[in-house]
Amino acid sequence: MSDSGGGGGREQRVQEAGSGTSPLRAYPTLPVWVVENHHEVLPFIYRAIGSKHLPASNISFVHLDSHPDLLIPVNMPADTVFDKETLFSEISIENWIMPAVYAGHFSQVIWLHPSWAQQIEEGTHHFLVGKDTSTTTIRVTSTEGYFLSDGLYVPADQLENEKPLHLSVHLVNPTKPSDNWEESRALSSTKRLKLSDDTTDSVAASSSKDTDVRPSSCADTQAEGLEKNTRTQETADGSQGTSASCSFGNHTCQTTELIKDILQVLQKDAAYVLDIDLDFFSVKNPFKEIYTQEEYKLLKELYNFKKPNSNASEEDLLDCVENRIRQLEDLEAVFADLCDDDSEEILERWALNPGMAPLIPLVHSLKNGVVIPNYELVHQAGLTCDYSEIPHHVSTEEEIEGLVQSVKHLLKNLPKPTLVTISRSSLDDYCPANQVELIQEKVLNGLRSVYGTLDVHLEYLEDLNPAGADSFSTE
Repeated sequence: MSDSGGGGGREQRVQEAGSGTSPLRAYPTLPVWVVENHHEVLPFIYRAIGSKHLPASNISFVHLDSHPDLLIPVNMPADTVFDKETLFSEISIENWIMPAVYAGHFSQVIWLHPSWAQQIEEGTHHFLVGKDTSTTTIRVTSTEGYFLSDGLYVPADQLENEKPLHLSVHLVNPTKPSDNWEESRALSSTKRLKLSDDTTDSVAASSSKDTDVRPSSCADTQAEGLEKNTRTQETADGSQGTSASCSFGNHTCQTTELIKDILQVLQKDAAYVLDIDLDFFSVKNPFKEIYTQEEYKLLKELYNFKKPNSNASEEDLLDCVENRIRQLEDLEAVFADLCDDDSEEILERWALNPGMAPLIPLVHSLKNGVVIPNYELVHQAGLTCDYSEIPHHVSTEEEIEGLVQSVKHLLKNLPKPTLVTISRSSLDDYCPANQVELIQEKVLNGLRSVYGTLDVHLEYLEDLNPAGADSFSTE
């Protein structure tokens, strides 16, 4: 499939940003920005806002990733979001989305995750993102453990300039080879043609010999339903809309429900960003390769966070956050001290504090290793294993292909995005370095099969090849 009219010389269309607003510009070809570190996509999104390809507010953000990336720079003043160059220097891979929410740009975030990523509960979450009047930092009213464990919760009456956020969290399952509905549909059509041409006796004989050839088979019914009900239509701005009555293969309509849920969030004809981290398809916890199982267990004991009960009072929640902030500040101070002096005297002094007993065996184990301990890195590792470990699942090529197929099926039933951003996440080893090129190729080919011609910008190559060749269009 390719865009009608072809390449960059095609007349640029405009689309209405919404009732009573100025029209948005439309890219002649769908741009795809490929970066290395995930937060590096934000400048390209801001550029699209500045060039009027995206609206300044009410943008929907569809985020495929093994990590939510919804934390907040803990000590960053909230007003930093209004100085974009300073903002870009303050954010990191885990905390770059929420500043854009507070700035008023994103109002709907849809986190699509694989089965091994469980950091936030499935479903819809409505909460506020605003400036904490006591600290002037960005905070949220969500009581999800993901935010509580970072000390980010405050009650609504403690916020100003607050922005509502609609956060949808949905699981994407991989397509099994037998679940490929396009192949099933083609096979089913062949079977139906054969059935219509054969006599009744032939059908009966065939059915008695081959139980797979029967009009009421699951595969035939689903493929026929998709053939009848999945009708892709091009809208005036090149977006695609479909009505699918059931999902493919053995997913038993899970994909159709997912599409319906997403379409309820994506407003008709509204601009949205499609964001893909390649570690969605295969992910590593790099700290598990740095530290032994015993060291990792001790880290989990040190950084342990117990979520409050679901019926906890506001007072309980505030106590939880206060205690957690104090715990993290103490742990940061511990490892800062150890950077200067990791003697037994220092260790024993810190170990007397509540919850610090695992510190002594942890440091002893680290010092017995082959390299000198990097205590700053140890602290960063600890922050990732509080109430929920960060995901670790190195996928097989079959699993990668299955997820790519699922994403393709999903995107075919959603409107066309305004732009696509892709993060490789390979240099920090979240996406396995030996798989990233394969995954990137599969993802770009999948996007081509859905959207046709792409304007791909390989920004991660810029440092390697500053003279150019970081952008190309492809069918």
